[in-house]
Amino acid sequence: MKCIRVRLGILGLALFTSLSVPTTATAVPTTPSPTVEELRLDRPVPQEILRRSGFDDAAPEFASELASTHSFTQARRIVVRDGSALWRRAVARAQGQGLAGGDLSRDDDRPLYWARLGMTRELRTWEPEFAITDAQRDTLLDQLERTSRGQTDIRYPGHAHTKRILLTGFDPFTLDRDIRISNPSGATALALDGTVVETAEGPARIETVVFPVRWQDFTDGRVERTLRPYLPKMDLFTTVSQGRAGRFDIERTNGAWRGGFPDNDNVSRTETVPVTDPASQPQWTTTTLPYTAIVAAHTGPFPVYDHTEVTEIPAGGTDPVVRPDGPTPGSTARAGGGGDYLSNEIAYRATLLRDRLGLHDTLPGGHVHTPVLQFGVGNTDPATGTVTDPEFVRNRLDIIDQVRAIVMVAADATLVRK
Repeated sequence: MKCIRVRLGILGLALFTSLSVPTTATAVPTTPSPTVEELRLDRPVPQEILRRSGFDDAAPEFASELASTHSFTQARRIVVRDGSALWRRAVARAQGQGLAGGDLSRDDDRPLYWARLGMTRELRTWEPEFAITDAQRDTLLDQLERTSRGQTDIRYPGHAHTKRILLTGFDPFTLDRDIRISNPSGATALALDGTVVETAEGPARIETVVFPVRWQDFTDGRVERTLRPYLPKMDLFTTVSQGRAGRFDIERTNGAWRGGFPDNDNVSRTETVPVTDPASQPQWTTTTLPYTAIVAAHTGPFPVYDHTEVTEIPAGGTDPVVRPDGPTPGSTARAGGGGDYLSNEIAYRATLLRDRLGLHDTLPGGHVHTPVLQFGVGNTDPATGTVTDPEFVRNRLDIIDQVRAIVMVAADATLVRK
């Protein structure tokens, strides 16, 4: 652009002078663009999921409310209110409260995911009549993400006899491979949020949150920001994600390495997990969940394993080596038990936070990998298959029930000693 301006100045100085064209260029505002993740909304499958759950009204109503705002403060109130309402609506639907809104099964986590993206896209591309800075828009987007994921809705009773359990789940991912995909960890979070289970030490309340499948959110400290106020008050926590086909895994060890698999925005990161105070960052963290008791218990139809395998670069070495029984002293992480993607990273971050808060010996916590949620026989082709089927629903319900049972075993095995 600078070269063009110089050339015009040489060839047409008299014309520019006679027209009184300013010599200083004025910045032209640009309309923010939807993200890669948000652009998938326009495909038929997300629209069908929203329509068949009744969640197709969330984004249009949110956009209408935004259009009527007259200030940033007013917009922020709407964002917080509507984000929180979306989370509560999804939880209520998953737990059989109120109208289903359509024929899609209530245990489905996908309506929340796609409705949230519809709302973030409306907010990202919103052009208010009043001036709004990039920083203010980022604040609104952050508020919408946090409230619609349950991250500001963690509530425990004040009395001490009710134990406190925190569970995290994830959004669907690998959507370019199959846009119909659901994440049983997110569905479990919706099904268990605010529920009370009976443990050997009495009642325990489970609160849940859901995290995005995006590297940048983790880099920005979203996990630590969410969990730090609550871990010192918890009796038990578990991060949960979708893992291997046909099995549950209790991941013994978590590694400080990102392997580069693309996230939901198709961004790749290959690097050491970025955390505050990297000088004191360990290569490995470990679970404090009672894995022996969990594996030994009958919790449901899927087998449960104490998964100890990691990939490391041994001390003094240069090449990665798979270790079936965990890392060796002085090694560098290349994959934890949960791999080198965001499942491993949330486990690493949560357990590192636990340790940095001085809770390693007092707070049971770690990662549970669920089986892969699979469609029924004959419904495996994303191009021709349907968005749901009876086996798909049954598999998800079985996984939800088994996660609940695993949490109860963990509570019985640990809370009785506290």
